[in-house]
Amino acid sequence: MRAGWSLLLLVAACAPQPAPVTGEQAQAGGSCDAAAVQQFVGQTADTAAPTALRLTGAKTLRRYATGDMLTMDYRADRLNIETDANGRIVKLTCG
Repeated sequence: MRAGWSLLLLVAACAPQPAPVTGEQAQAGGSCDAAAVQQFVGQTADTAAPTALRLTGAKTLRRYATGDMLTMDYRADRLNIETDANGRIVKLTCG
């Protein structure tokens, strides 16, 4: 059984990662524009998240730390905020 889990983890680690959605792609196929909030990189997510959500037009927000496991579902109306260990924003994407 242990070998089965190891194989599962190995396969999951090799899964392709989705490409970040650009502002043009988001406007064409959804309601999130991450280009509008790139000025928040380096700021604390606690402070910037509400304003970033409003400025992008996204309906939902997903905040996570670098290295966290995430679902692979794509949502055109979602703003993703990636933070470092101190809660500072390192990346903002839609999807």
